[in-house]
Amino acid sequence: MDAFKNAVGMGGGENKQEGQPTEQGSSGGGFMDKINSMAGGGKESEKKEDYLDKGIDLVQEKVLGQGPQDNESAIEQAKDEQMSDFIRGQYKSVSGKEFPVADK
Repeated sequence: MDAFKNAVGMGGGENKQEGQPTEQGSSGGGFMDKINSMAGGGKESEKKEDYLDKGIDLVQEKVLGQGPQDNESAIEQAKDEQMSDFIRGQYKSVSGKEFPVADK
């Protein structure tokens, strides 16, 4: 019976998988970081965000649990910018005024 449990993965023994990488989500190295920076992502681009974009990052990190938002790819930053543009548009349509935080 123990052999059956181990075969289907229900056994309490050690199930170490050899050859599997232990860390996931590592960056692609220097070359990929340069490509990301040229596309508009990375830590330098994070410094250029306005406060609404930073607020969106905070909600993604703390509330939604999406992990650190301090080194996002260019695609992630574009999504954040679309969200902030939507929020600005909805604020203006409801209040008739511009959003209090200027877009960068």
